[in-house]
Amino acid sequence: QRHLLFRGNVGEVSTGGGEFRAELRGLSNRLNRTTGRVYQPVCDAALGDLACGIDLGSPAYSAQGLVAAVAGMHELVLDGVAGFAEHWFERGSLTVLDGPAAGLGVAIKRDLTEGPHRRVTLWQELRAPVAAGAQVRIVAGCDKRLATCRDKFANGLNFRGFPHIPGEDWMMVYP
Repeated sequence: QRHLLFRGNVGEVSTGGGEFRAELRGLSNRLNRTTGRVYQPVCDAALGDLACGIDLGSPAYSAQGLVAAVAGMHELVLDGVAGFAEHWFERGSLTVLDGPAAGLGVAIKRDLTEGPHRRVTLWQELRAPVAAGAQVRIVAGCDKRLATCRDKFANGLNFRGFPHIPGEDWMMVYP
């Protein structure tokens, strides 16, 4: 004998502490999916995807360098990443290519030029130690504004936002 208690799908599964958790999503969860486009001033494409069209493997948007020093839990000083403007890699990503942290990646919060070096501040610390001499790959970031898409990436034609849409305060504008 059986009795049907639930009908749906398994959602996000997470593990930790010797256990796992599985999210159960009911049939009405399909109604929560976004369909169509969202009208907003910023771009809705992810940098490097098909809608964006930018090749992040290009030397214009990524570079490999060496860790010259570890300046704290969230800061690395890099060598061999010259020729890029200051703040070029902000909102981008850093991936460690060798050592105990090989394959780990993290988002870049701040990117400053200090002479021949680059000081990169990470949003969160890597889950494994990074030593001086480790090879890393950094990729440029995007703030999803039209000016950045047009000027930094020369990709204004593929911009997927609506920069001229009125904001929330358009009704307050005096005629």
